[in-house]
Amino acid sequence: MTENASRRPLAVFDLDNTLADTAHRQHFLEGRPRDWEGFFGAAPADPPLARGVSLAVESAADCEVVYLTGRPERCRADTVAWLAAHGLPEGRLWMRGNQDRRPARLTKLEVLKRIARGREVRMLVDDDELVCQAARAAGFRTVLADWAADAPELKAAQEGEGRT
Repeated sequence: MTENASRRPLAVFDLDNTLADTAHRQHFLEGRPRDWEGFFGAAPADPPLARGVSLAVESAADCEVVYLTGRPERCRADTVAWLAAHGLPEGRLWMRGNQDRRPARLTKLEVLKRIARGREVRMLVDDDELVCQAARAAGFRTVLADWAADAPELKAAQEGEGRT
């Protein structure tokens, strides 16, 4: 990375229901216990969400694009391959530790503050309203990704089980 590139502002993008449409795998979360292996195992088949992908590609003109997801670290290879397959800008991928079960609003804000040290964060784009609220309260500009179908089981899992 050039010194000039390292000074570019950051555009931070969530993945699930921001860039990737998880509707086809929601059924894994409807039963009890939830089938997390099935849910994450089906992620490589996620269709891209055009509005999110377009925003990421457009942001790359002025910003360094980075990805901040609640997906566990064990999903890294599939996630990197998915980003490349769908033409998303190259960028650092921040993932949840495999055993981290804290709510997304806590884990993502912690990482966001870490990556913002010495850098301007132009925006955080996320579908989770609680994540956006926490980020706004900490002084970050947010864009609520409201272009995916509502996913109540996923939202409950993000907040209550700290799984994505």
